Amino acid sequence: MDEHPIDVDKALAELARPLPGAADAVARVDAVTQDLAQQIADSAASFLLALREISRDTEGRGRAISLLLLEISQVLLAGARLGAQRDFTPRAAYQPDIGPETDLDPMRMRLAAILEPVDTYSLVFDPYVPELVESQLSDDLTSIAADLETGLRHFRQGNSEEALWWWQFSYVSSWGNLAGAALNALLSVVSHDRLDREVPGEDDVLAAADEMLGEGAASPR
Repeated sequence: MDEHPIDVDKALAELARPLPGAADAVARVDAVTQDLAQQIADSAASFLLALREISRDTEGRGRAISLLLLEISQVLLAGARLGAQRDFTPRAAYQPDIGPETDLDPMRMRLAAILEPVDTYSLVFDPYVPELVESQLSDDLTSIAADLETGLRHFRQGNSEEALWWWQFSYVSSWGNLAGAALNALLSVVSHDRLDREVPGEDDVLAAADEMLGEGAASPR
């Protein structure tokens, strides 16, 4: 499935809709909660599909940076909405079985190849306990996708409250921070490309930015 072109509208409809047999479970959730779950599911599905398509565009490195900036910003908005909500509580003490995890490693490897000049970056995971760590954009983007996809599998089985709990928990504990760090790294690539032309000592980062965005990119006036 991962290697063939897709109908995006159809794929979104399939990814972000409960399965036919989940109607009874959906009916037990109040309308406001179900509406929020549907909106987050739409955002998660859109991010997953966009990330997969970006990873397959091997001729569009410059486009990848711009598109990733857009997609990460959009999914962070969904995360911020989750962070502003009450704490969701799942019905059961243990997560229900939602089947095997989707294999996202092929996508991760393609992203690593596309982002190779800028894939490795540094981040501070907790600014109040500052410790600089090295990571890879391809790994972190795939980790975000895996967290979102887990919530989607709960949602599609009609477990909207479980899905919202998982999305909220994983946003606060993991993917929200990773998405913020990845967004900052990608913005740094654009910033170096456009603003550091005359700054001494920036040759290495400029070379990486040029390789991703292209030598002929016009600078803003």
